[in-house]
Amino acid sequence: MGAAGRERPCVVNHEGQAFDLSPLTADIDGAFFAAGGIERVRAALADDRLPGAAPRERIGAPVARPGKVVCIGLNYSDHALETGAPIPPEPVVFMKASNTVVGPNDEVLVPRGSVKTDYEVELAVVIGRTARYLGSPADAGDVIAGYTISNDVSEREFQNERGGQWDKGKSCETFNPLGPWLVTPDEVGDPQSLDLRLWVNGQLRQNGSTKDQIFGVHHVIWYLSQFIVLEPGDVVNTGTPAGVAMGRGAQAYLRAGDVVEVEIEGLGRQRQWVGQA
Repeated sequence: MGAAGRERPCVVNHEGQAFDLSPLTADIDGAFFAAGGIERVRAALADDRLPGAAPRERIGAPVARPGKVVCIGLNYSDHALETGAPIPPEPVVFMKASNTVVGPNDEVLVPRGSVKTDYEVELAVVIGRTARYLGSPADAGDVIAGYTISNDVSEREFQNERGGQWDKGKSCETFNPLGPWLVTPDEVGDPQSLDLRLWVNGQLRQNGSTKDQIFGVHHVIWYLSQFIVLEPGDVVNTGTPAGVAMGRGAQAYLRAGDVVEVEIEGLGRQRQWVGQA
């Protein structure tokens, strides 16, 4: 929590009380996860050793400076259908610049010259242990630190009509609001039974469930580990259901002044004002 660039790491308990993690760690990042940070936080909470934190401060992203943001495209059959793409036989993988990550309620900027800035509610996976050539999807659970909400903001003209690969339309500044919370797997339960919703100016645009993913969360993490070494603090965006602006027409794309709200069952809610770069 705190102003951008001056956040303090915090944890929230089941009663909604926020506690300052500064006595335990400088930040919630790859080094924190690699050093067993989650277990140390649980122990400190149980021993009542953490000072309180002001609950009304700005909320930053729940992972500081992810090493990489790896994304899965076309991972819901209804989304593939609305974009006119075939169902992929393997996960579609692309990268997103890690400096796109901002807080869950921070301003999202429409890039200069953009006419097709789009929204995408996604379940994001935060990696807690190194994943390299995992033996099977069943091994993926051991490397997941937790889950959070991602709004995988995209510029469709840059992505599809300006040459090159998808990264160009995915990596503009502020294009990955993340959070508000990192929720550990034991509290999330089955990642394939979470409802996802997104509203623009109060209108429900996306209403889906992770049960409809073509490739489930554990399969995605296992699959990625065959090609990419996933490290503590990395973020994996696992795809979006139908309802994006690209499937609705030109009037549905984001403009300065819009308000986007994003929600995933058990993971909280985001709210972003849209501005102009």
